[in-house]
Amino acid sequence: MQTEDAGSLSEMAEALLLDAALENIPYGFCVWSPQFRLVMWNKHYREIYGFPADAIRRGMTLEEVVALSHRLGNHPDQSSAEFYEAYSAALLANKGGTRHKSQEIVHGGRVIETAHVYSPALGWVVTHEDVTDEIARDEMIQKRKLELERQNIRLDAAVNNISQGLCMFDPRGRLVICNQPYAKIYNLPEHLLKPGTLLEDILSHLFDIGMSAGGSREEYVAWRREVIARREYGKNIHELNGRIIMMQHHPMKDGGWVSTHEDITEQRQNEARIRHLARHDALTDLPNRIQFLEEMTSVEGAIKRGEKAAVLYIDLDHFKTVNDTLGHAIGDELIKQAAVRLWGTTRESDVLARLGGDEFALLLRPIASEADAAKVADRIIKAIASPFKIASHQIDIGVSVGIAIAPTDGDKTDTLIKNADLALYKAKADGRSTYHFFEPGMDAELQQRRAIEAGLRSALAKGELRLVYQPLLGLAENRVTCVEALLRWDHEGRTISPVEFIPVAEETGLIVPIGEWVLREACKAAAAWPGNVRVAVNLSAIQFKNRDLVAMVESALTDAELSPTRLELEITESLLLAENEQILKTLHALRTLGVRISMDDFGTGYSSLSYLRSFPFDKIKIDRSFMRDLTKRSDSLAIIKAVIGLGQSLGMSTTAEGIETQEQLDLMRAHGCDEVQGFLFSPPLVPPALEKLLGTDQAKKLTVIKRAS
Repeated sequence: MQTEDAGSLSEMAEALLLDAALENIPYGFCVWSPQFRLVMWNKHYREIYGFPADAIRRGMTLEEVVALSHRLGNHPDQSSAEFYEAYSAALLANKGGTRHKSQEIVHGGRVIETAHVYSPALGWVVTHEDVTDEIARDEMIQKRKLELERQNIRLDAAVNNISQGLCMFDPRGRLVICNQPYAKIYNLPEHLLKPGTLLEDILSHLFDIGMSAGGSREEYVAWRREVIARREYGKNIHELNGRIIMMQHHPMKDGGWVSTHEDITEQRQNEARIRHLARHDALTDLPNRIQFLEEMTSVEGAIKRGEKAAVLYIDLDHFKTVNDTLGHAIGDELIKQAAVRLWGTTRESDVLARLGGDEFALLLRPIASEADAAKVADRIIKAIASPFKIASHQIDIGVSVGIAIAPTDGDKTDTLIKNADLALYKAKADGRSTYHFFEPGMDAELQQRRAIEAGLRSALAKGELRLVYQPLLGLAENRVTCVEALLRWDHEGRTISPVEFIPVAEETGLIVPIGEWVLREACKAAAAWPGNVRVAVNLSAIQFKNRDLVAMVESALTDAELSPTRLELEITESLLLAENEQILKTLHALRTLGVRISMDDFGTGYSSLSYLRSFPFDKIKIDRSFMRDLTKRSDSLAIIKAVIGLGQSLGMSTTAEGIETQEQLDLMRAHGCDEVQGFLFSPPLVPPALEKLLGTDQAKKLTVIKRAS
């Protein structure tokens, strides 16, 4: 056989598959490239048209071959040009992948039936069959057509499956043809690739290199023979030296068969990975929500039979602050480290999953009592309480846990998960870093929270928000030196406490538009006060995510015609959980405007002293919690004295919150505190009451004023 070196066809032509098949099929065969050049042919093709062995060559054009054929007496009813035009048109018209048949007359009056099919990768594959005798006998014609169809199926199998390992065996189990991928998959030696090689010899070689069904060589060969002998299409998966091989058997009518062989090791690994990813969290590799729900559903039967189980919903405390201040990379690493600690608290029979964000779930089964779940929850809280060290940061967070017990709190997956989630909300409401069991009535609390969220979304538009103002007394000046703006929400006939709605506003992001409204309203109000009175406005850490914060503050001051020096912005320690460059840049930009920056609730956060080094604050506000035990606990007074002294050393003024008694006030004055704030002097006031206070001599006296708000 001869071939033309034409791209990928040269590799297929060099394969023993085509050498063995094409030279021995009882009809002419040739392939024309898409450019009408001769690619390959067999000896029957030359014999049919009377071509001398050296008359045709690879790369000849169709026009050249037609002219040669016409000179040899073929297709006498047409000229060479006419035949070429008709034949090339027929080829071009058949590019749809279907087989097209036609007949032509060759020398001696013989009738040749041709069939061609087009492949974009190969060109036109053409078969040539002498059907002269069959034309007179209808039965013989049908038989020959069926034979031609069988041969074309074999050829299609060879060409179309060339990327896989492929072999053909005759009815007696002797190798007819095979291709190079087949030999490569099994590392077959040369003598096993020859036509006529017995199947048993090849199977013995495969057994020797590691492929077996777990028995002896004879048992393996017999098993493979049995699979083939079933005479039906079959697919089998085999392992060979750590690789996975898929074999497919295609029986043929004459008793032989074609087998395809494919190394699907990587495919199986990818499939396994995809299945794993579909049910596991990509960050922690823990089961995800889908897998957890499946695990929960699988234990419903055991729960109904009386087995006790517990579902723990776990949420990291203050994670959002870490993510907002240190960035998502640190947040992701925190999640991974927390997952490792959580996993360390579980038993082998438990299922720990990450549901998303900073939420985890734990299925404990079986348990003897609620005490078992409580012990695990306690271990979880202690495990997360230890500081995390990530990069150069030491991060302190906590964890809240909600617990639902089956079957007491439900025997269905949906019910248990819902109740564990409700218990988690209760744990968070109780101050975080604790656990709480589900109790009847918790659903009502959740509905109330959802109602707050829904109402808060329209509070601004409905004009339900208002500000009240609590004065701060300057002890040296003995007058009101500053007024803190405090937010109130009047909704459906009652005033909702900021303790209830501010956390919801922060979680939903509503704090950003609400915070801007508060700042603008406070600046407008302060513009009407005496020029020596400042206004203090609280800023949430969430607002610092807005890159337009500085521009917004400047706009509020401009619109109100208020001097920047009369505005104090109060932030909490959580904002400076780490020395975030962007946050510090924003604080310095605000200071450049002339705005004063105050640290609120000093001493109740993470590591307050280190934060005083991060930014030169103008004021430190001592949290009211230190005032409650001022006269009962000596350490409270010691802390307050230390903070006041620290403020004096760093050039920062100090304000004591929660002053309610004369004794507290006297102590603060005696130890050099600059300002006080509390009900002893004044509760939060509505605007008219504040204006009256600022406009009278009462602002210069230490007088207890009754609540006016």
